[in-house]
Amino acid sequence: MKKKYYITTPLYYVNSDPHIGHAYTTMAADILARHLRMKNREAFLQTGTDEHGSNIEKTAIEKNIPPKQWCDEISSHFRVLWETLGIKYDYFIRTTDSLHEQAVQAVFEKLIKSGDIYKGEYEGLYCKSCEAFYTENELQDGKCPIHHKPVDALKEESYFFRLSKYQDQLLKYYEEHPDFLAPSYRAKELVNFVKSGLTDLSVSRTKVNWGIPVKSDPRHTIYVWFDALLNYITGRGYNPEHISADFNEYWPADVHLVGKEIFRFHGVIWPAMLMALGLDLPKQVYAHGWWTVNGDKMSKSTGNFIKAEDVVAEYGLDAIRYFTFREVTFGQDGDFSMEAFKRRYNSDLANDLGNLFSRIINMANKNLNERLPEDPSSKIYAELAALTGKIDNSIETLQFSDALETIWTAISGLNKIVADRKPWEMAKKDPEALPGFLNELIWCLRLIASWIEPFMPSTAEAMKIHLGAKKAIADGEKVKPLFPRKA
Repeated sequence: MKKKYYITTPLYYVNSDPHIGHAYTTMAADILARHLRMKNREAFLQTGTDEHGSNIEKTAIEKNIPPKQWCDEISSHFRVLWETLGIKYDYFIRTTDSLHEQAVQAVFEKLIKSGDIYKGEYEGLYCKSCEAFYTENELQDGKCPIHHKPVDALKEESYFFRLSKYQDQLLKYYEEHPDFLAPSYRAKELVNFVKSGLTDLSVSRTKVNWGIPVKSDPRHTIYVWFDALLNYITGRGYNPEHISADFNEYWPADVHLVGKEIFRFHGVIWPAMLMALGLDLPKQVYAHGWWTVNGDKMSKSTGNFIKAEDVVAEYGLDAIRYFTFREVTFGQDGDFSMEAFKRRYNSDLANDLGNLFSRIINMANKNLNERLPEDPSSKIYAELAALTGKIDNSIETLQFSDALETIWTAISGLNKIVADRKPWEMAKKDPEALPGFLNELIWCLRLIASWIEPFMPSTAEAMKIHLGAKKAIADGEKVKPLFPRKA
């Protein structure tokens, strides 16, 4: 049985509508999946929504609607946005799906029986927005380090997961698998956290009604994070009572893409849960940085965010896909501003790529009489083609900005060649040499179209139509700009 390359995004919380911060992770997953499929590798992308917990219950009460109705509405908005952004996912899981809920209950009971989950009493500092507990040392000025809001002191009966039991096993795994936590500069923080000593994790609530009830003790609902993390296996058919026959086609996941604020959940708690279940760990958990606006993290709860739909409506889908992965190294933080976006749009897309493409295609349509080249045979093309391995490696190691930098260096080089050799003058002074030169450039553009396809699928498709064996426009008609300049 051949294993599929399994890529996941985190489950997005449905407390309000999605924004560019959510789109970032999912677009990254889509770029990787598209690239692998182009290389004839079977890639499977799973995404979805996290729909339980006190925040959802509170929001639904405020809206005077049932929680499930609220979840249905907001979850649908995520799927609409993924369609708007051209994201081709293979499976969309919701934590309110009945199969997921049944599997979560079965996992909980299995771990109770094994002794990895036990009942006790919990007292701690709780952030309602994170739906997570913090220690005094983790707070900033007495507030949640993520949302900068006051935390509540909570005390209640709870089931606990024996996270402390897996401290040494986790550290050994980190040491033996140095690529498991990525990027490497974020891994050290997690390793030090585990070394400082793990405490058992509260994994149930008695004061939250909107959640999955513990099957053997329905007064308790299962902690929203414990519930949500299991999606990576439940969505692929895992239930300890009846594991899907094709589960091993997908598991272990090849990469979990997550934001840095949830790295600890995915890099510490999740692998410990898998160890308790006797399952393989994912090959990698990759935590990227935040998109900020004016230096502050994009957040639905603070209203500090940019709607991806608005940017797409004005600039087109591919422009936002390009900007978010060219502007900042994937893994690091970046500040989103429309000024920087517009600058990249006009400089990189309208000028560098757009003008190069329009200039070459218009001259080809005028001078090649529909006879576009069948085989690449030029030195220029050979030099560009040699960059393909470097670009592939950059994408497969999630260094998207490096891949785009290499591509745009090639585009700049082609622009210089065109400027130096002046095919518009060649048409008058050396018409016999012009077709051969244009043929070289056509093949170079075909290569560039294939390189940018994972990032900008619509642009690549438009380029390929005009770079095909037949002209796509009538005589005398100019090609429409790929990216019209913005004033």
